[in-house]
Amino acid sequence: MSNRAKLDKIDRHILSDLQDDGRMTNVDLAKRAGISAPPCLRRVRALEKAGVIRGYHADIAAETLGYTVTVFALVGLNSQADPDLKAFEALMSSWPTVRECHMLAGEADFLVKIVAEDWDHYQKFLTTQLTSAPNVSHVKSLMVFRTAKYQPGVPIAVE
Repeated sequence: MSNRAKLDKIDRHILSDLQDDGRMTNVDLAKRAGISAPPCLRRVRALEKAGVIRGYHADIAAETLGYTVTVFALVGLNSQADPDLKAFEALMSSWPTVRECHMLAGEADFLVKIVAEDWDHYQKFLTTQLTSAPNVSHVKSLMVFRTAKYQPGVPIAVE
């Protein structure tokens, strides 16, 4: 059974344009999709209701708010029983510096994206919170030096 949405060319145009610029007006969005504004708005609302569009957000430059360090941490757990996995995910969701948490198949159980003001703040978070969290067996930290590409979303074939 597939969760894949049935989208026509106009829906894909709308999604592509909104993914590039979520603040685009409905009038501009409609023009770009080649339809009038009322049906465009109906399509956007239908895409939201269907869960294809999950939300809208601002892309904040982390360094302008004092977050100069980004770390990807590979986290191994002692137990992969479902209640333990859920407990770890709930804990990650409660920590604001954890921006993403992905369960993996392979050597590590989770990949966690963490932002910190500087390396010292990350090390403090690592030693006082992450490695001392229940069920955590090991953490491997991978510090980001620079980001060559950052493109949220997914590729959308418009044609």
